[in-house]
Amino acid sequence: MLNPTEAKRIIEAALLASQEPVSLAELKRLFEDQIGADTLRRLLGELRDEWSGRAIELVNLAGGWRFQTKPEFQPFLERLNPEKPPRYSRAVMETLAIIAYRQPVSRGDIEDIRGVAVSAQIIQALESRGWIDVVGHRDTPGRPALYATTQAFLNDLGLVSLQELPPLEEVARTLELEPPPSPAQAEPAQPAAG
Repeated sequence: MLNPTEAKRIIEAALLASQEPVSLAELKRLFEDQIGADTLRRLLGELRDEWSGRAIELVNLAGGWRFQTKPEFQPFLERLNPEKPPRYSRAVMETLAIIAYRQPVSRGDIEDIRGVAVSAQIIQALESRGWIDVVGHRDTPGRPALYATTQAFLNDLGLVSLQELPPLEEVARTLELEPPPSPAQAEPAQPAAG
């Protein structure tokens, strides 16, 4: 049987080596189920405390545990890797917000809320990012797909659950503060169905 210090070092190595969050169940497999979930949680808490005060922190997300750089160091890291993450249009962000707050929703639901057609490119952009997925089909004519956010969405936003999303009113205020897109950035008009 491993002592707690050895077990923590094994957990630390596994988390530092992983590019994705590691679930409690996966961590238990490291020890062939010799260590219970409560002991693992205690060791993870100790490990989190040991890393406090450093540039890296241990966090618990929807997908499990991971080490990540503290937000205050991000501007410095961006100097090493000046590539900017993809920027999404207002239409993409509005669609994502609708899915996150109203899920599961169909494309028609999104169009009713936004008041405009939702292009296939918007749905594709969110699916290719891994933020949304089809979770079923509505039992109505045409059986439209129902979309919901994914665990990757929560992990990328640093959330454990959807309950940690900011209040919808705060999101609406943020969207109102952004300048409207220029005509070159605006979505192409959708042809009218005839």
